[in-house]
Amino acid sequence: MIRKDRSKISSNGKNVAVTGVQLIHDPFLNKGTAFSEEERDKLGLRGLLPPVVQSMEAQVAKAMENFAEKATDLEKYLYLISLQDENRTLFYRVVIDNITEMMPIVYTPTVGLACQRYAHIFQRPRGLFVSANDRGRVTKVIQNWPVKDVCVIVVTDGERILGLGDLGANGMGIPLGKLALYSACAGIDPAQSLPMLLDVGTDNSTLLSDPLYCGLRRPRLRGAVYDEFIEEVVTSVQDVFPKALFQFEDFGTANAFGLLEKYRDRICTFNDDIQGTGAVALAGLYSALKITDGKLKDQTILFLGAGEAGIGIGNVVVPAMTAEGLTEEEARNRCWYVDSEGLVVKGRKNLAPHKKVFAHEREPIFDLLSAIKALKPTVIIGASAKPKTFTREILEAMAIFNERPMVFALSNPTSKSECTAEEAYNWTQGRAIFASGSPFQPVTVNGKKYIPGQMNNAYIFPGIGLGVVASGAKRVTDEMIFSAAKALANEVAAADLDQGRIFPPLTRVREVSAAIGTVVAEIAFNRNLATVPRPDDIPTYVKSQVYEPGYR
Repeated sequence: MIRKDRSKISSNGKNVAVTGVQLIHDPFLNKGTAFSEEERDKLGLRGLLPPVVQSMEAQVAKAMENFAEKATDLEKYLYLISLQDENRTLFYRVVIDNITEMMPIVYTPTVGLACQRYAHIFQRPRGLFVSANDRGRVTKVIQNWPVKDVCVIVVTDGERILGLGDLGANGMGIPLGKLALYSACAGIDPAQSLPMLLDVGTDNSTLLSDPLYCGLRRPRLRGAVYDEFIEEVVTSVQDVFPKALFQFEDFGTANAFGLLEKYRDRICTFNDDIQGTGAVALAGLYSALKITDGKLKDQTILFLGAGEAGIGIGNVVVPAMTAEGLTEEEARNRCWYVDSEGLVVKGRKNLAPHKKVFAHEREPIFDLLSAIKALKPTVIIGASAKPKTFTREILEAMAIFNERPMVFALSNPTSKSECTAEEAYNWTQGRAIFASGSPFQPVTVNGKKYIPGQMNNAYIFPGIGLGVVASGAKRVTDEMIFSAAKALANEVAAADLDQGRIFPPLTRVREVSAAIGTVVAEIAFNRNLATVPRPDDIPTYVKSQVYEPGYR
């Protein structure tokens, strides 16, 4: 990994040895009590640390003890953030070795609460804030980032944070969490990642009246001036970090679709809310169909919610259905949407452009239950951010029409989930094939234990990023997204399916990411999108690029 020689790059481009207190205060170089006796003498650390030299294993045990003593999930989150700021290597060792326990704290659902409280729990800057006040000088702002070989950037403008809405500058918690997962789940070097928050104001009156809010106190930029600001940011990023993957995250729906369409063929970018969610949901469908012994092209899918997540899934499912023999029109006709006004049909006025392609000829239906009774879907997918909308009556109706109804309640955080795992299993007599966006505990029905699958984008986006970085891909293509979904589904074992789990256990997420990274890299090499020489053995090469936290 970078900076193995325990040096930094100075302003004049030369390596400068880092010693003493400066070394201990650098989270990328600090080893804490694990510095050896020889290192303590050589690096001027004698007396600055307790005299006992500890192994990383002992440090991990201590960290887990402290973690367990925290009373709330937010306190656990703050402890982990403090550890990350103190010793980046130890932080990632703790997270990777305890991924099942750490994932809900580092990301959903706890990251949602952390974003809501961000201004109140802020301790030190850990990302790059680019504000509307920086227009005309964005390049200079971006150049202030101390690392020059950035390979992955996650950027948000904070308008649609999970299912929580406009959180403005508080949304910085999302890029920070996503990039932590890039490193923990796929081995992207944390020293080469950049969290970025575009502060264009907020329309959240609660934040604007909060004296501790740390963002711009003004309404959000809209229209042409917003577009010009984004263009300046994208252009500046390309100038400063020309090889970096630029991932859009948690933008408002209209902007998210527009920005993806504008930049996807111009820079190396993708939108995880649209494409990542689409890929992980498609993988879940492939896995569920192994249980039902069905085919994707024969399914009727009803979505609750027609925003980024819902439409993103449809946009990935349609080509997957056409690959099984349907025409594009036939495939779209198997995907139906219910939004806040009811079933999305062609007769509706003022449909957003991203909804029009899924608007079908049919009389209006104004509620989800009526739509289910009329359409008899085999799959319902919740992407509405409206909790408890998959009611008992709805789930019982799904169980009437289907021997094994597929129920995906994807809204995050947990408080926004359309139903719980317990409700899905109990109200279908254990027949539901269930997956959720946030984690739920196993459920026992009629003596059988079911392990609900978490349809977490962490199964997809880190692997895509790994493949892009390893190959130096110039673009992220639809083929890469589709192939990532297939690769994920292929990693689900028969033993997982027997327990009702349609995704691999999180303990295997680094293996899964390596498999996805391999197929993504192969596509980059095969389609002349790679910027590095093609290796003889792509799987081995991809694995060789993985960051493994350990002291050197």
